[in-house]
Amino acid sequence: MIQLSITEEEKDILMQILENDISDLRMEIADTDSMDFRETLKKQKEVLTKVLGVLRQA
Repeated sequence: MIQLSITEEEKDILMQILENDISDLRMEIADTDSMDFRETLKKQKEVLTKVLGVLRQA
């Protein structure tokens, strides 16, 4: 497990970035024709969502 020390301001900014990227990934997944690429994007969204959840609990 990795531990990271960040300020509250850094946490807020990181959460905003993750929320934006997750939103962008949703649109990109919907617009992607390639099944392989779609699966890669879904995996990325899953990881980003998990990280965002951890930040929200911190």
